Amino acid sequence: MIGSPSWRHDAPAALVVFFIAVPLCLGIALTSGAPLMSGIIAGIVGGIVVGLLSDSQLMVSGPAAGLAVIVLAALTELGSFETFLAAVVLAGVIQVALGLLRAGVVGYYFPSAVIKGMLAAIGLLLILKQIPHALGHDADAMGDDAFRQPNDETTFSALADAVAHVELGALVVAVISLFLLFTWGRGPLRALKGVPASLVVVVLGVVLNALFAVVAPTLVIAESHLVNLPVPESLGAFFSQFTLPDFAAFVQPAVWRVAAIIALVASLESLLALQATDDLDEYHREASTDRELLAQGTGNIVSGLIGGLPITGLVVRSATNIEARARTRWSAIMHGALLLVAAAAFAPLLNAIPLAAVAAVLIHVGYRLANPRALSQAARKGRAYAVPYFVTIAAILFTDMLRGILIGLAVGIVVILRDHVKSPPYTEVSGQGAVLRRLQLHDNVNFLHKAALLTELEAMPAGSRLEIDARNTRRLDPDVLEVILNFRETARLRDIDYRLVGIPTSTPTTT
Repeated sequence: MIGSPSWRHDAPAALVVFFIAVPLCLGIALTSGAPLMSGIIAGIVGGIVVGLLSDSQLMVSGPAAGLAVIVLAALTELGSFETFLAAVVLAGVIQVALGLLRAGVVGYYFPSAVIKGMLAAIGLLLILKQIPHALGHDADAMGDDAFRQPNDETTFSALADAVAHVELGALVVAVISLFLLFTWGRGPLRALKGVPASLVVVVLGVVLNALFAVVAPTLVIAESHLVNLPVPESLGAFFSQFTLPDFAAFVQPAVWRVAAIIALVASLESLLALQATDDLDEYHREASTDRELLAQGTGNIVSGLIGGLPITGLVVRSATNIEARARTRWSAIMHGALLLVAAAAFAPLLNAIPLAAVAAVLIHVGYRLANPRALSQAARKGRAYAVPYFVTIAAILFTDMLRGILIGLAVGIVVILRDHVKSPPYTEVSGQGAVLRRLQLHDNVNFLHKAALLTELEAMPAGSRLEIDARNTRRLDPDVLEVILNFRETARLRDIDYRLVGIPTSTPTTT
């Protein structure tokens, strides 16, 4: 057990994540072209099912903006939502298989610079994307993270458009909310430090809008700028929104193709989110990546079977969970249970929450992820770290989450390979006797070392003496061996006195 009983932290954090999750789940469903309830169902399953099975204590799962474009295209290709649900179920089966095959190890091979760059980019995206909602301009659905939005605006043109369409009531709520979020626990508010500021801000937004109706009707925030959760007429009407997949579609090749795409993208996003969440966890708990794939796969099977969107691990909601001081997975589980109960019985109450208050909470989370200190620290860590870090940020901002991460990952790999190529595969040992230079090759010399060794051997001056020692080398790549044997032939012409120790006299041949 960490500190005091965890429920004292987890219950308030669950409320905060719940209030944030409602508009995000709805917005992602809207952007995906799917029924609004499918986003809520995915949030419920992501919280309860994945929360119970995951090894992560703080990660929150649910519908992901990164999959919105894939879902939209799949719905068009497959022709019906029920057929698409069959693909979601199959995607979950593929993820479970990946977990059983221990494919989660891939999650450990993402460069730290890319993970940190992703966190900073998400922070900047939250700020840029939520400013329009804070100003009362909701032309783009909350939860969209793509540079080019469905309404043909871009992230930056949407900001200019929002400034021209400010709703004064929303602006007042956003400004007061941001003031509280950035000053909470200081000065006169120090006594309230134990209460999550995000929770207070959401409740205050509802109270302020109700107050506007009494004292300043011109400031009342319109319904189009409030949470818009479907309101069922009865419990039966609520459960009628749950949809079964078209089981006959499981044999369609197109369904399997869409399922494979969803499984791969959802697994990649979940592994990245898991690494990012572990990095943000102040207790530095590391969750099992294989178990996470099993949990996410099971979640997608359940979500597809009852009418939900695909599920992934989510950085934004996980960061909000951590910001709200959650301690264990019960926060994520409780947030899922709250989604279920609220969608069934309390939708009218939730529909009183101003999006401006939610936007303020997300802007504050964004600032914590991408504060100036984090950016300056990355810049001081050297080119090998800074280049993939800032490329990841730029790529995510100007494309979308998935493509941006892949671009950052590719650049990170190039930087690593470039440094590896320049790194010599040997240790230079002080000369003994007649030997002027002695190069002791490392344990594993691969083809990436070829360029560094070739450059070194070509730079040997005429008349010099050299010994190359491979007695401690377990693996000598054929490409590197060829370089050494070619040097043996040219050394005579350059009057170089050489000695090869523990090195084969010829390259291996294949028959």
